[in-house]
Amino acid sequence: MFNKVLIANRGEIALRVLRACKELGIATVAVHSTADESAMHVKLADESVCIGPPPSRDSYLNIHQIVAACEITGADAVHPGYGFLSENAKFAEILEAHEITFIGPTAQHISIMGDKIEAKRTAARLGIPVVPGSEGGVSDEREAKRIAADIGYPVIIKATAGGGGRGMKVARTEDDLVVALQTARSEAGAAFGNDEVYIEKFLGKPRHIEVQVVGDGKGAGVHLGERDCSLQRRHQKVWEEANSPALNAKQRKEIGEICANAVAEMGYRGAGTVEFLYENGEFYFIEMNTRLQVEHPVTEAITGIDLVHEQLRVAAGAGLSVRQSEITFEGHAIECRINAEDARTFMPSPGTITHYHTPGGLGVRVDSGVYAGYRIPPYYDSLIGKLIVHGRNRVECMMRLRRCLDEFVVDGIKSTLPLFQDLVQNIDIANGDYDIHWLEKYLAASSAP
Repeated sequence: MFNKVLIANRGEIALRVLRACKELGIATVAVHSTADESAMHVKLADESVCIGPPPSRDSYLNIHQIVAACEITGADAVHPGYGFLSENAKFAEILEAHEITFIGPTAQHISIMGDKIEAKRTAARLGIPVVPGSEGGVSDEREAKRIAADIGYPVIIKATAGGGGRGMKVARTEDDLVVALQTARSEAGAAFGNDEVYIEKFLGKPRHIEVQVVGDGKGAGVHLGERDCSLQRRHQKVWEEANSPALNAKQRKEIGEICANAVAEMGYRGAGTVEFLYENGEFYFIEMNTRLQVEHPVTEAITGIDLVHEQLRVAAGAGLSVRQSEITFEGHAIECRINAEDARTFMPSPGTITHYHTPGGLGVRVDSGVYAGYRIPPYYDSLIGKLIVHGRNRVECMMRLRRCLDEFVVDGIKSTLPLFQDLVQNIDIANGDYDIHWLEKYLAASSAP
């Protein structure tokens, strides 16, 4: 196992990784910007290093500074968390060149899955069901029209290097297609420095289902079930649950085995998530995230398996701690992402938290790095914390979640707690009857005069 792990991240995920390291007896190094010097993970780490001013490009995205911090502290491994450099193949390569272990997949696998077109080709080769669409990038309008006609409208245009909904446009007719193609390419170029886009069939009312996998990098892989992440706003997940209300045990087993076999065949190392759109009983691959997901705690709740422990074990060459036959799924779990945002307008609300109280009790977990007196900086994402609730079944889980949301107190700033207090009372949510468009329609209807 590693002697010392540097955590190249901030906020709740940095604290989450730090706790896992401490449980395994691994010393920790926190890196931080000047804006995060009072962060909880900085206070609790064995060592801390300031790596720059508040802007991410000068601190958490500064590879040179992070490598220097490793050398100064003698860290022999880096855990990237999620976001920032977690899916940066160059970062993984540089660490390996300095004989520092990247706690994640190889740079090759990060590159393959970071290119949406290559990821789709790889998925198809590995037997993962994919969405009908173009074989590669599309730039010519005439070619785009031909492909769209073959697939059938509506279609969606996506950036090959995309994420977060940028460089993504829907075309419902041929007239829409030309404008959508130009707009998507322009957005992609501005956001990612790469204006290549591709075309896929647009599904009308799909759910967003993702399968958690872990590979040992030596030909073994397991799945830890699926999560339903269909409640989204502007392609950003808001509420996640495991298992999905839409799947039965047979479907869960089949898609899980497909994904586990795929990572085993790839020789994939570490945790990853294979993401699908699901409609009318069919799964359609959309991407693979080669990192830990924000919503990983719901999987931990129903399996009892610590995913960060698995990441550390695999990266250290110790292999997986469980076989597929030993993994069971118990009860139901839901995660709500509590953000420092106005619950109606979603405008960010940075500032000082004056009072902070988290709910507790059986089956309740809160992953957060904030505390009373902590100042939410304006430079990063607005996540305050994640409320994760587990119950013996979905009904019990929903009842527990309702109680926890009423107990949760965040004063001094605005938060999205009121949104979840509304959602947990909604009949569609109670019935698990929603798709990826449901939340935006609900919010639009709620704000209508």
